Amino acid sequence: MNFKLSTFTAALLLCSASLSASADETCASPYMAKITGQEDFVYIWTLGAEGVGDEQDKLVTVDVNPKSKQYGKVVASLSVGGRNEAHHSDFTDDRRFLWAGGLDTNKIFIFDVATDPAKPKLTKTITDFVAKSGGVVGPHSLYALPGRMVITGLSNNKDHGGRTAIVEYSNAGDYIATYWLPTDDNLQGAIKSGKYADGYNYDVRALPRKNLMLTSSFTGWSNYMMDFGKMLNDQEAMKRFGNTVVQWDLHSRQPKKVFDVPGAPLEIRCAWDEAHNYCFTSTALTSKIWLIYQDDKGEWQAKDVADIGEPAKIPLPVDISISSDDKTLWVNTFMDGKTRRFDISDPFHPKQVFEQKIGAQVNMVSSSWDGKRLYYTSSLLANWDKKGADNEQYFKAYSWDGDKLTEQFSIDFNKEKLGRAHQMRFGAYALYGKAPK
Repeated sequence: MNFKLSTFTAALLLCSASLSASADETCASPYMAKITGQEDFVYIWTLGAEGVGDEQDKLVTVDVNPKSKQYGKVVASLSVGGRNEAHHSDFTDDRRFLWAGGLDTNKIFIFDVATDPAKPKLTKTITDFVAKSGGVVGPHSLYALPGRMVITGLSNNKDHGGRTAIVEYSNAGDYIATYWLPTDDNLQGAIKSGKYADGYNYDVRALPRKNLMLTSSFTGWSNYMMDFGKMLNDQEAMKRFGNTVVQWDLHSRQPKKVFDVPGAPLEIRCAWDEAHNYCFTSTALTSKIWLIYQDDKGEWQAKDVADIGEPAKIPLPVDISISSDDKTLWVNTFMDGKTRRFDISDPFHPKQVFEQKIGAQVNMVSSSWDGKRLYYTSSLLANWDKKGADNEQYFKAYSWDGDKLTEQFSIDFNKEKLGRAHQMRFGAYALYGKAPK
């Protein structure tokens, strides 16, 4: 491996010691420096839209500190040139840089968020991701490990299908290695536990104390760049979705086991309590919550544990967010524009206890560590978003009191000529020893 076991172990101890005092976005990597109070900003990786403003992808910064005079306002917007199918982003472990990917052009944009958290600066653009990785297309999830960023690809440059890999970079933006997903014809030492070993990829999360890394699966470039309605009516296209979650050895990056999780499992969210050895994912096409858990024998298993809405109506579950106390899972469903709260106190029997319509469409959700603030955005993919009046594009902030969501403010990204609001990440002056300006 590229870093020594002693370094790896030290990083584990450091982040384990810091968790109890941290307050931050609950989907964050456990290796990442944490916000220890109120977040000051939400950075929104935004798709450029034809005919809207400068039409470029951009990083939009919104002030979300209620004590600020700029609360609820856009304080910065940094365009990166062209439309790249802006999608996901995340920080390096030291939280000084935000990496953001484009699913179509395969560019990765690296922003300095430490020098001035209110006004990120674009410091580097990686343009040779496909060549360096050996043909990986569609950089999706960007996830912090000690001194490293691991990036899930969604596709490849040979057939633009779902066969793809994980790509590893240094924090400085230098390519390190490519790890292809196991397939039927090359399991790479992994155990195939069911029918599928499709080689598809989507999200990545880790449980360091269990030396566990998990990846989920979605679809390739030929599908995610296709018009949504056209794809739904294309029988061959609908066959091109992933049905697997892969268990990896986190330290060696070796795939260990392939689970059947049919219906395109998307985001993975892992429990935070050190006694809770499990993670959740949801399946877009079959509208189910799945639990990936360690059994009494120490083996990892996958189990379908709950339905989301009415699966026959395909509400299309998209993003999920777990609470820091491991008692709540927020689940967004794109088609009906709703967010749902599931009680996951018993992870094997999640129960829906709340739902609320956020908009005509809803995609991403980010929850604060204390569970009192939730943020929502609207865009899924440029060619999958709804049309006409239902093409709402927004960023919305809510408070949660344990019983109800109350909207605090909303920013209309169409009206503000910003584009399609997609993924959110939190920023704070406190991370860098700075005081609010």
